[in-house]
Amino acid sequence: MRRKFTRMSHDLVAMRRLAVMFACALFCMLAWSATFPPTVIAQQTKDFKKVVDEAVVGEMKRQEIVGVTVGIISKSKVVYTNGYGFADIENKVPASEESIINWASNSKPVVAVLAMQLVEQKQLDLDVSIKEYVPDLPKHLHGITTRHLLCHQSGIPHYANGKIVPSETSLTQSDQLDPVLAIGRFLKSPLIFQPGEKKDYSSYAYVLLSAVVQEAGQEPIAKQIAERITKPLKLDSFQLDVPVTTQPNWSKAYRRVDGRPVQIKDTAHFWKHGAGAYKSNVKDFATFAASLMKTKLMKRTTMAKMRKRQTTNDGKETEMGLGIYVSGKGKTLKVSHNGSQDETRTRMVIFPKQRHGIVVMCNCNHANPGKITTAIYSAFRKYGLRP
Repeated sequence: MRRKFTRMSHDLVAMRRLAVMFACALFCMLAWSATFPPTVIAQQTKDFKKVVDEAVVGEMKRQEIVGVTVGIISKSKVVYTNGYGFADIENKVPASEESIINWASNSKPVVAVLAMQLVEQKQLDLDVSIKEYVPDLPKHLHGITTRHLLCHQSGIPHYANGKIVPSETSLTQSDQLDPVLAIGRFLKSPLIFQPGEKKDYSSYAYVLLSAVVQEAGQEPIAKQIAERITKPLKLDSFQLDVPVTTQPNWSKAYRRVDGRPVQIKDTAHFWKHGAGAYKSNVKDFATFAASLMKTKLMKRTTMAKMRKRQTTNDGKETEMGLGIYVSGKGKTLKVSHNGSQDETRTRMVIFPKQRHGIVVMCNCNHANPGKITTAIYSAFRKYGLRP
């Protein structure tokens, strides 16, 4: 009887030990999953690329978009690029990461970076009159500073929100390759408000900014871009949107008419310069966006100045930084910009503190690329993935 009781006692101790070991193992598993998990666990059931692809394709169907290219940034590096749909429906050419698409107004952050580099080098003062750099400007523009141009507080009209008055001198295509001459397209236009009075978006202001940057940098703007942006970042496909008929990997553009896509005639936007004249494939677009999180092109202090939301003369804070839209703060800081032309819709959104972001390029002028970035981020959250 005693032996039997002793054996039962030993068995009970062993069971208790086993229970403790199981509890410890369970605790460790829970602790591990709380530390690393969403990414690790989700990737076992849902592949990262498939999540992105499904989100993009689903939104393309909803919007009836012909072609889209997408770039995903993680830890300040481009980790995924892909194309969806068609770059050319008629010839059945698929959209790919090599497809060339206009950046449209996402060109503006490019010239903004050039300007901030010149500020670093003390070649450009944001708060002196732009006549210090482009002396022959008409008098009504003398109250404008480079800061006003960068944050859309110059008072210069934007296409249809004011009277556009060109200079008397006729401009050839060759003339307009120089931004100092290209500003002749709107040079005599009256201001729609006094500089600094409010924020009102203007692409013409960024053509003028391109002229200021060229003169302050004392080199053609194309050379400044090459030496200080495209070469350091190795943007091999980045280029000015000049008229060509044999553009390699060029994506055709479409608009929707009676529920079907109709090709749009290509327009060269070279005269806009930093306002909307640049194009590339999505790999280069994503690489540029990722650079806005790093110190490859600018010092960290300069990036902080660029991300600071600007105020009007009466102290009201706007959503504009210097060349970029800014919202949130701390870890939720978001930097973004959209692009819109007849041939394209583009979107850049990055979270510098979290070191991730998404860029989207569409070849349809009815597309909403912001809904695509939202769909991708929603899919990440759904499956516990983090870019």
